[in-house]
Amino acid sequence: MENNRNSMIAIGLTVLIVIAWQFFYMGPRLEAQRQAREEAALQQQQTQEQTVTTDGTAPAVTGGAQTGDAVFSQAGAQQATAPRVKIDTPSLEGSINLAGARIDDIKLKDYHVTVDPTSPIVTLFSPANTENAYFAELGFVQGDNSGNVPGPQTVWTLEDGDQLTPSTPVVLSYTNESGLKFTRTLSIDDKYMITVDDKVTNNADKQASVTPYGRITRFSLPDEPSAWVLHEGFLGVFGADAGLTENTYKAIGKENESYDNVTGGWFGVTDKYWGTAVIPQANVNYDARFSHFNDGRPRYQADYSDNNPLVIAPGQSADLKTMVFAGAKETNTLTAYEKQYSIPLFDRMIDWGWLWFITKPLFQLMDFIYHQVGNFGVAILITTVIIKLIFFPLASKQYASMANMKRMQPKMNELKEQYGDDRMGLQKAMMELYKKEKINPVAGCWPMLIQIPIFFALYKVLYVTIEMRHAPFFGWIHDLSAPDPTTIFNLFGLLPWSVPAMLMIGAWPIIMGITMWMQMRMNPTPPDKTQAMIFNWMPVVFTFMLAKFPAGLVIYYAWNNSLSILQQSIIMKRHGVKIELFDNLKGVFRKKKAASE
Repeated sequence: MENNRNSMIAIGLTVLIVIAWQFFYMGPRLEAQRQAREEAALQQQQTQEQTVTTDGTAPAVTGGAQTGDAVFSQAGAQQATAPRVKIDTPSLEGSINLAGARIDDIKLKDYHVTVDPTSPIVTLFSPANTENAYFAELGFVQGDNSGNVPGPQTVWTLEDGDQLTPSTPVVLSYTNESGLKFTRTLSIDDKYMITVDDKVTNNADKQASVTPYGRITRFSLPDEPSAWVLHEGFLGVFGADAGLTENTYKAIGKENESYDNVTGGWFGVTDKYWGTAVIPQANVNYDARFSHFNDGRPRYQADYSDNNPLVIAPGQSADLKTMVFAGAKETNTLTAYEKQYSIPLFDRMIDWGWLWFITKPLFQLMDFIYHQVGNFGVAILITTVIIKLIFFPLASKQYASMANMKRMQPKMNELKEQYGDDRMGLQKAMMELYKKEKINPVAGCWPMLIQIPIFFALYKVLYVTIEMRHAPFFGWIHDLSAPDPTTIFNLFGLLPWSVPAMLMIGAWPIIMGITMWMQMRMNPTPPDKTQAMIFNWMPVVFTFMLAKFPAGLVIYYAWNNSLSILQQSIIMKRHGVKIELFDNLKGVFRKKKAASE
């Protein structure tokens, strides 16, 4: 009795801790983050629009005449005021600052800050004099007989084109006092890849050299803190045959990382849904690094410098092609870029995780189904059915093993009575019985263990893929990547009052809890009182816990439970074992009725 009471207290405290954690920490934190993101997005859009319109001056990181490492490390000069060239594509809008030819104004037309289609579109790049400054820049460092070369302060001349579109590239130029002419042609596709073709022509009578560089600079971190399941920060592939390298902002804030003598690959910065990258020319050998600077305004930077300067003889020219990616991390888009431009592991800009060999194929299956049915929620349901069919042989063995165990229950009870407290003898007799009846007592565990990585992979897909962001289901679910927004405590929105975060238990988490409870009732209640109590309370605890998970995952779990009930019923019926669901349900309600009397 004492043990029973202690178990009740332990379970009650566990549920209380879960509820308190949701109420005092997670709920307020998530709500504050949501409001901060919306307010920041509105403020950033207003500030950037004003900045781009007035062409105000901005702190520069370097001057055009500086050399060596100074191109990355100094801050203090003023960037020149300059006109802008408009960017307009089906996916992007923004502008390029002719001061430094800096790509510092990018908005994503297809993505809004919130699920409300009237909310502002997402801003990715912002000019250096805005609060959330974030930009990409390509330039040159001085070499022998080069004179001043294009850097952050250099104002380029627009030679051709009035705006950058997929069908109309723009051509910029700069000629210095030493007779070097720099011609830059920028082109863009209908998605997020900007190609920069540089040509340096030496019109002087002496051989000259210049060193190309490129960088992505960010002055502020994402509004939403990074989660353990997702990498946000620096990443890159340093070499055509190298693996993916990831560094967090926190780690780089403590110590910079350098990657020397690299040929091929790419590097950049990733957020949950958005990414930026510089892709140097494939045959260029360069040094790259991830850095944090505290001089002037603190900032994070991913940059590279060519190890082999461009050497241009009199009357000759040299060419260089660099690409800049700035956009949404769409799976099919990144995969297409990887194949089209031979960019190694470019699809890994999406954090598929250690189980990428499960996570990405699972997404591709769901994405294929989505393009057939037009709804990602329905795609989740169909994918669950397919997974069930794939694992049907294992599940069949699991439930067959459970059926055999039930059939042997009377013999097991006899053995327990026969051996009493002789546990060693009982265990030996049990093993002989299993061997005689060809029962594997652990066979039922394997299907459950195998489904764990599937469950985690689906969680990853829902959490990290932009395709799930703001993807609707039916009814009240407008975003499968967000928790169910309803709650039973205001009758799912029928009563006109707001509900504390701890009580945000939506309809789908409740459905999931009911299906989990029914699935557990397919089996007899454990004779041990402590186990029985855990057995009874587990669906309640899971209902509270999963209420804060993405709605798509909760829908999957509820649907998977329902299919498991059906599957187990069919298999047990085939093996001649009684389905205990209805008897167990009747038993529960009879106990409650008896207790009330």
